[in-house]
Amino acid sequence: MHLPPEHTLGKILCHNIADAQGHKALHKGARVGEKELAQLRALGLREVTVAALEPGDVHEDEAAERLTRACAGDGVALSEASGGRANLLAARAGVLKVNADALFEVNRIEGLTIATLPRDRVVAARRMVATIKIIPFAVPERELARAEAIGVAHGGLIAVRAMPPAQVGVLLTGGEPARERVLKSFAPAIRSRIEELGSAALEVVYAPHQSEAIAGALLRLRAAGAALIVIAGETSIMDREDVTPRGIAQAGGRIEHYGAPVEPGNLLLLAYLDDALPVIGAPGCVRSRDLNVVDLILPRLLAGERLTRADIAQLGDGGLLL
Repeated sequence: MHLPPEHTLGKILCHNIADAQGHKALHKGARVGEKELAQLRALGLREVTVAALEPGDVHEDEAAERLTRACAGDGVALSEASGGRANLLAARAGVLKVNADALFEVNRIEGLTIATLPRDRVVAARRMVATIKIIPFAVPERELARAEAIGVAHGGLIAVRAMPPAQVGVLLTGGEPARERVLKSFAPAIRSRIEELGSAALEVVYAPHQSEAIAGALLRLRAAGAALIVIAGETSIMDREDVTPRGIAQAGGRIEHYGAPVEPGNLLLLAYLDDALPVIGAPGCVRSRDLNVVDLILPRLLAGERLTRADIAQLGDGGLLL
């Protein structure tokens, strides 16, 4: 509605209003109080475009704050709302988790929008991980309450899982003539990945490409306190019956999945020793620091997730890492 300034008290400005120098004096979405009314009169405006809240409406800033609180899970901090927008920030470094199904349900409610970073991304502390924007100047209480209920039912839609420092065992395999080349090619890239995530390489062990030797090396690393083991070497794993999977089985391990819908990194193997200690059978691309399948699963394992065959299969959505 278009009203003279003296009739706008308590209503909401629909547009930014500039002063004589062209600078923003009042921003759209602001509720007109006595201070704003005095500014409008001082600017000499004859008419102002405003909106009026109806009974049961919730102002955009209040709605943004309430929705932000409902969406924030563990490891997430909140910003103040302004202009119908509020942000969610990582309260710590870790892996971003997003409940995609619940997020979809909230975004289907007219007037409410939530945009997040891609889930399972490693984020630094204080990094913005999501932003909430209320589209109209106000939303009906019943719609906002429905969105809040979705968030509360799921314990929040957005969380950041911490990656506690861990000791990671590194097992490289190959023939004796290839030892120096394999160590030089693989160890630095694997170490740097581990260290960038706040953990440390417990030990780099080199073993012959024989199942018995691999089993012995795995047991040695487990006894040394490894919380996770990465295996790589002169040749990639070609199937579940290959040398490395047989060595894992001989050490008492179980193969969770072989093969990943990720390029680079199709020849990935994921296994567990004692049903608890993750073992990554890394493809040859791990020798490069370019993004590959190991970068997609290593942070999640360090954050304490137990990845399954289904989790690996889901990597195909966005798995072409170009």
